[in-house]
Amino acid sequence: MSVSQSAQQGAIMILTHNLGFPRIGAQRELKKALEAYWNEKSTAEQLLAAANSIQAANWKIQQQAGIDLIPVGDFSLYDHVLDMTMLLGAIPRRFDADYPKPLDLYFAMARGNAKQPAMEMTKWFNTNYHYIVPEFDADTEFKLASTKLFEEIKAAQACGITPKPVLVGPLSYLYLGKETIAGFDRLQLLPRLLPVYQQILQEMASLGVTWVQIDEPILTLDLDHGWAESFLPAYQTLATTGCKLMLATYFGSVTHHAATLATLPVAGLHLDLCRAPEQLDHFSGSDFTDKVLSLGIIDGRNIWRADLSAKLKTLLHTLSARKSPVWIAPSCSLLHCPVDLTQESQLDAEIRNWLAFSVQKLQEISTLARGLNQGQASISAELASADQAIQSRRESTRIHNPVVRQRVAALGASDYARSHSFTERQKAQRQRFSLPLLPTTTIGSFPQTSAIRQTRAAFKKGDISHLDYLAAMRAEIGDVIRKQEALELDVLVHGEPERGDMVEYFGEQLWGYAFTEHGWVQSYGSRCVKPPILYGDVHRPEAMTVEWLAYAQSLTKKPVKGMLTGPVTMLMWSFVRDDQPHAQTALQLALAIRDEVRDLEKAGIGMIQIDEPAFREGLPLRKAEWQDYLDWAVKAFRVASANVQDETQIHTHMCYSEFHDILPAIAALDADVITIETSRSRMELLDAFAKFSYPNEIGPGVYDIHSPRIPDAAEMLALLQKAAATIDPRHLWVNPDCGLKTRNWPETSAALEKMVNCAKNMRGILQS
Repeated sequence: MSVSQSAQQGAIMILTHNLGFPRIGAQRELKKALEAYWNEKSTAEQLLAAANSIQAANWKIQQQAGIDLIPVGDFSLYDHVLDMTMLLGAIPRRFDADYPKPLDLYFAMARGNAKQPAMEMTKWFNTNYHYIVPEFDADTEFKLASTKLFEEIKAAQACGITPKPVLVGPLSYLYLGKETIAGFDRLQLLPRLLPVYQQILQEMASLGVTWVQIDEPILTLDLDHGWAESFLPAYQTLATTGCKLMLATYFGSVTHHAATLATLPVAGLHLDLCRAPEQLDHFSGSDFTDKVLSLGIIDGRNIWRADLSAKLKTLLHTLSARKSPVWIAPSCSLLHCPVDLTQESQLDAEIRNWLAFSVQKLQEISTLARGLNQGQASISAELASADQAIQSRRESTRIHNPVVRQRVAALGASDYARSHSFTERQKAQRQRFSLPLLPTTTIGSFPQTSAIRQTRAAFKKGDISHLDYLAAMRAEIGDVIRKQEALELDVLVHGEPERGDMVEYFGEQLWGYAFTEHGWVQSYGSRCVKPPILYGDVHRPEAMTVEWLAYAQSLTKKPVKGMLTGPVTMLMWSFVRDDQPHAQTALQLALAIRDEVRDLEKAGIGMIQIDEPAFREGLPLRKAEWQDYLDWAVKAFRVASANVQDETQIHTHMCYSEFHDILPAIAALDADVITIETSRSRMELLDAFAKFSYPNEIGPGVYDIHSPRIPDAAEMLALLQKAAATIDPRHLWVNPDCGLKTRNWPETSAALEKMVNCAKNMRGILQS
């Protein structure tokens, strides 16, 4: 049903819209096009042609699904916040040099280049998507600097699409950025910013745009008074541009800002009813009858099929009490979901019937709208199918494992703590390993060459034998060990050639997980991940890494770290079951990881790294809810890590997150060594660790592995000197920001050689 048809049939007709669609393409076409361009195997024209093709296909998919208002501006070559920076002309001055190709500046900001490191990258709220952080100072100016969005609007209209352009709202854009000068308040830039937003909206109105989706997800947060009070004057400024504004909030409840939202001169308000269903009653009252209410009724962040009967009941209840227009939509952008379930020909049929990817979620939206507009009888077949799927999942015997549940129930205080304090453990570990001051190591993975990937793929397809696969992986491990010894690293890793994704690899060996062939989602830029589906109780049937690590340790006298993914990250980076509390699932995962830790220790592996990059990601958006999460997340990590001898050194790794406000919980993990990302922020995060007096050892990253840029040795030394001035050098390690799987060997070898020499130079400085 088109928008015009709905309008002709009266205001009570339910309209459908979408907040955003996956950018990567059904077969990750965008990833391939980007990497071809970055590797100089294609031209800018070819990259843009591929991007335009994906975007047009996305529009067609949404149109065919029956979506009335289709987003434009949700597509990006790298990141939508970076796109907003380009549109607003807010380019950091350090990138003011001439760039010969129009895309060079854009990708320099995202990825860095020989002259400049990239802009910072951090998590988009509590998701595993990363955005490029805007940079602000007192001299930041804004101007309408790009025509990309307007060209996309015209292209959509030419395709017969009714476009609903998407913008990051002005308050969220400033809030999600950072000041580059101490003491400056970026909120002071709002008066400079709003006129450019006015220009953008006026230009869209001139193109015939009626509705604009303006995203203000920071409304789910606890905002300081200044930020909260800025919404009304800001939106009064934007109210007269000729476009109707649909203010979109998502990822949580906005009831704490209800009074502000009631006064805003916007035409519509979108609510996330999947993360915060309780807020519906609050916004259905008389204070919001002047606004279209958009109900995010289908989960945009998970892959479970919707209970359409229950959703329909909720919608009917809302409509019975409300005379004003109602739209329905996914809870948030579908950026966080795979594209299309119909591609999954190998997935277990029973589990497949429980799922819905982005295309199917749009179909669920259209089904609900049809039921509301034409009567429940018009969707009886869809309701019956959904009911059957919900019942099948609820009653399936493969979901529950009594033995696993008994193990969780039996956990006691001794399962959550090491036998002795860190100070005592540190003495035992230093005696065992005899490492130098500022020991050097890496985070775990080494370059995943095409040969490695082809070997893994051939083994999965059955094209090579297990012995041939084992020989190939052992050869790669041997090569990685030799290269690390040649680089004179102090603590080695086996390189992880047998692993693709750090969650999927372990999930494949645990009971309770299912896997897709094409269930990719974007993490950042061209980096895509394929989250496994955690559908049932988790159990480890046998050792997962011991054979590889024991072999690697047999090749060297230096310590080799065992690399595991922690229970919180296994949880957060999976599509997680929604039929039990996350805390329960995390403890099941923790027990599975603990079994592996014990087996590694028995095999002689003295250092075991349990990565938790998603630890901050799982934090609720409202501070009042933090402590409950932190309690069970810390407990899960300690269950996984605590049952080892004093001389066994437990490491953890966290990246691209802010930790200053949860440092007591980070310390409570009681990992002997934590490695963190700090290079893009130039060690800013270490100040918080120093003020907190973080008790254990720490490895701040001295160079950014998410950029192809090979850092200058002087830059690394300067960062290490800053670290040594902040943290006791006796507690410092030297390492990159993250794993090296996405880099190539020439980049990796050159950077690590500089890193090791930097550590040696710093030792000389400290010991002189």
